[in-house]
Amino acid sequence: MSYVFDIGTLHAIARLGVGKAHDEMVKIVVDEAARAYPAHVDGSPQRRWLFSLTSGATGVMTLLHASFSEYLIIFGTPIGTEGFSGRYRMEIHDFVLSGEIWTYRQDRCGIREVVRPGDHTVLERFKVNGFKIPESAWMLEYGRGFVPSAFPLILGDVVFSAVDGTTLAETVWIYGKMALRELVVNRKF
Repeated sequence: MSYVFDIGTLHAIARLGVGKAHDEMVKIVVDEAARAYPAHVDGSPQRRWLFSLTSGATGVMTLLHASFSEYLIIFGTPIGTEGFSGRYRMEIHDFVLSGEIWTYRQDRCGIREVVRPGDHTVLERFKVNGFKIPESAWMLEYGRGFVPSAFPLILGDVVFSAVDGTTLAETVWIYGKMALRELVVNRKF
């Protein structure tokens, strides 16, 4: 399967936002992603931020791209959070823009890994970790694989813990619109 996004290009885009204030950082990353992938990234200046409640962690995200095989978001929190990564049938790349992310893995449970601004980390298919954002942190996150397979994990806390129909509806609506547009306009699954 061919993918739209190149890991090296996304990492270079993320590095352009490192060290900038939040609004400027987001604008730079969105503008550069839209410039690099004009037919695939929502580069509109008005960002829609959605709450993301996944595996015990709470943050906010804005979707830049959604299809059935890829997604691109800016995710973060201004106050910190922690949780379980989840076990996905896809790989997830995080490019840290600001702050730190601490992780530990099942096979190295006694070791804290620290991911800092400018770094790139990957959660491989079927792998898991625990993570903590000790304070504020933001990242460009790219998922590659069959995205709908992650819906139970991504939306489970919204449905069963927070019981938040509004966040559920907004997330499904925005993702659905983007994924259908990608399928119809760009003929990309």
